[in-house]
Amino acid sequence: MQGRVLIIAGSDSGGGAGIQADIKAVTALGGYAATAVTAITVQNTLGVTGVHPIPLDILAAQARAVLSDIGADVIKTGMLGSRDTVETVAYLLDEAGVPAVIDPVMVAKGGAALLDDSALGAVRRLMIPRAALLTPNAPEAEVLTGLPCRTTDDLRRAGEALLSLGARAVLMKGGHIEGDRLVDILMTPAGETRFENPRIETRHTHGTGCTLASACATGLAQGLSLNAAVARAWNYVHEAMLRAPGFGAGHGPLDHGWTLR
Repeated sequence: MQGRVLIIAGSDSGGGAGIQADIKAVTALGGYAATAVTAITVQNTLGVTGVHPIPLDILAAQARAVLSDIGADVIKTGMLGSRDTVETVAYLLDEAGVPAVIDPVMVAKGGAALLDDSALGAVRRLMIPRAALLTPNAPEAEVLTGLPCRTTDDLRRAGEALLSLGARAVLMKGGHIEGDRLVDILMTPAGETRFENPRIETRHTHGTGCTLASACATGLAQGLSLNAAVARAWNYVHEAMLRAPGFGAGHGPLDHGWTLR
């Protein structure tokens, strides 16, 4: 099964994150990617210098055009930006009736804010309960739960809080946790699975969160179990980081296309 993934996220002109990274990841893993663009950003590896939100009626029309014709097996969300956009996307998720992988994008790798403060409550109230899989990093988990996320045990406690808010599964990402090993934890009400590797010392980490969430969405769209989808996605991103092409003077992109060579 090819697996259809509808990506609702922002555009990254540098191609390393956002819908560009999402499309590359879905394609590299054998899926079919379609998009509904939430915002156009002006960015490269050095940071975000501009954001132009797409009108909500155009955002919704993009998604409905895809769903009414091509369809989707899974929807993956990324940068939403504002409370109104979160509310619009929540309606679209209900209309689509397919599993959603929610990446609660809040801050770009270079530090630019990608989610308004007024939207946080809407993310907690509307997006988390609709998540078949939620993929927060440690800073995002801190903001969403109000709990510190400085150790792996902290991540686990925050994950339990996010499950209690209605997410059916959470992948707690430990890239921001200090240590020479990187630990991510996949948590469901039935238990947890730990993913661990030596930390890769590199500046080429732009788009890792977008890429991981889209890779997970692709596996689910193709009928893999949650554990199998996350495991394949995790290994895919790890290898893409190792093979990073070295582009840019800042946080460089991954090699999304390594599976095709």
